[in-house]
Amino acid sequence: MRIIRGKYKGRSFPTPTNFKARPTTDFAKEGLFNILENVYIDFDDEPTALDLFGGTGSIGLEFASRGCRKVVSVEKDFKHWQFLHRVSKELGADEWFPVKGDVFKYCSTCKEKYDIIFADPPYALPNLKDIPDAALPLLADDGLFILEHGKDYDFHEHPRFVDHRNYGSVNFTFFK
Repeated sequence: MRIIRGKYKGRSFPTPTNFKARPTTDFAKEGLFNILENVYIDFDDEPTALDLFGGTGSIGLEFASRGCRKVVSVEKDFKHWQFLHRVSKELGADEWFPVKGDVFKYCSTCKEKYDIIFADPPYALPNLKDIPDAALPLLADDGLFILEHGKDYDFHEHPRFVDHRNYGSVNFTFFK
């Protein structure tokens, strides 16, 4: 896992071989952050971010590296959470908070609002289609929610849909 830009640029953390996570490809990650920086987000405003299904930490760390004042990454798998916690300590990333927990429980109990919410669930997650409605109540006014998913999902009819981008097998759907 490599950080592309920002204050942690160039730092790389090899993920353990026994990880079940499917990290967002560098190609897709670069495309996503180009869209965010050029269309949706001014990172100079130091937004807050919530990274659901933290996995390898790649997206959460990219948010932290680019200037988010606070990033919370929620990860259920203990080994993945341990990795995220270790990396945050190695980097000294005081703005990044890996939380061990279930995403749906976190969303239903969290009282905080975030400027950016990103979710990269397992593509085979049975209730993937429920993620937007679980996460959107945590979105700040004028915030942006991004859902990464496979080609089998289409959210164009969702009332808060704003955009969709495709990078090979990686799809990003944007909600406001």
